[in-house]
Amino acid sequence: MNFLIRAAVIAALFHITPVVVLVKRPDAVQALLPGADAYVAREVHLSGTDAHRLHEAVDWSPEDGVLVFYAGSAGSTSVGALEFVRVDTPHGPIEVAVGFTPQGTVRGVVATKATVEMKPWVLEAVAAGLTDHYRGLKPGDAPAAAARIASRVGNLAEYVAQEVDKGVARALAAYGAFYNHVRA
Repeated sequence: MNFLIRAAVIAALFHITPVVVLVKRPDAVQALLPGADAYVAREVHLSGTDAHRLHEAVDWSPEDGVLVFYAGSAGSTSVGALEFVRVDTPHGPIEVAVGFTPQGTVRGVVATKATVEMKPWVLEAVAAGLTDHYRGLKPGDAPAAAARIASRVGNLAEYVAQEVDKGVARALAAYGAFYNHVRA
């Protein structure tokens, strides 16, 4: 019983609610790699130096030191690649899928997961056009979609949009630094 009370107090202090799926991963893959009929997951195991370099660039390293890129192709033609990136916030995690064209620019971004608490904020930001503002970005660009929708959303949706900007920045940095090392 003492354990249950402690767990309830900890949960109340952190007030992180359960994670819900906004868009299923297979649906995000189909949306971001249109026309692909074959998919390959490519893992990049980061060295300590590489993880530090990524952390210095975007204040992030993947939890287990592994980046996973999903490449899509139609026959022998590359359709592009994508990466799922998690952003941890005080309200819980958000996951975004960032798709890249074969030329290395952002094709699109899909918010795939959020907590129950953040779901309405994410949906408000997306409805205001958040994800439209990422198209065409390339590694080295700084995402600023949150600022572009700030006048059309509430404070909490703007906050979530800033967190999505972080996720896109992480994907851009990871793709730019490490994707070419794993291309077929």
